[in-house]
Amino acid sequence: MSEEKQKKDENVSAEEVESDENNNPAPDDKEAVEADNIEITQGEASSIEEQLRVDLEIAMKKAEENLELAQRTQAEMDNLRKRTSRDIENAHKFALEKFVNELLPVIDSLVLGIQASESASDSDSLVEGMNLTLKKFTDIMEKFGIEVIDPQGEKFNPDRHNAVSMAESDEYESGNIMSVLQKGYELNGRLIRPAMVVVVK
Repeated sequence: MSEEKQKKDENVSAEEVESDENNNPAPDDKEAVEADNIEITQGEASSIEEQLRVDLEIAMKKAEENLELAQRTQAEMDNLRKRTSRDIENAHKFALEKFVNELLPVIDSLVLGIQASESASDSDSLVEGMNLTLKKFTDIMEKFGIEVIDPQGEKFNPDRHNAVSMAESDEYESGNIMSVLQKGYELNGRLIRPAMVVVVK
């Protein structure tokens, strides 16, 4: 091998060793670099830890507030449910209270009529008193949406009338109601009882 080539090889080897030393520092240098990194990380860690503590406290307070709010809302809902249930129960119990109060004068009139009939000999005044009582009663019923179905002379309607018999009549057309045996009633448009009628053949 020529002298020149040998010098070149030595130079290359020296450069490789130098670059290896730069890229891979000695073990003592490595420990120093890691120690610096650890020190920086520990400093950052303590500030991150402090920040996490603060964030945790805020989150805990918020969670407590939300829990209290949820418990209050639940209690309010329970109270509302109980109150509504009580109101509905009272509405069912006392739904007819106003109606009953309106009927009391009718009962009083009937009692007075019975007492008067025992001592009076005049039947005309008794009939007049009963008619007045009946009128008072029907007025109260109308006030509460109860309507009388009196279909005398009307066309028979099986949805509103109950035919109990059929008869012939010169006065009414076939299929019409010639007499009402018992009046019907409806409450606010709903049939309570159909009228019992006699229909013309």
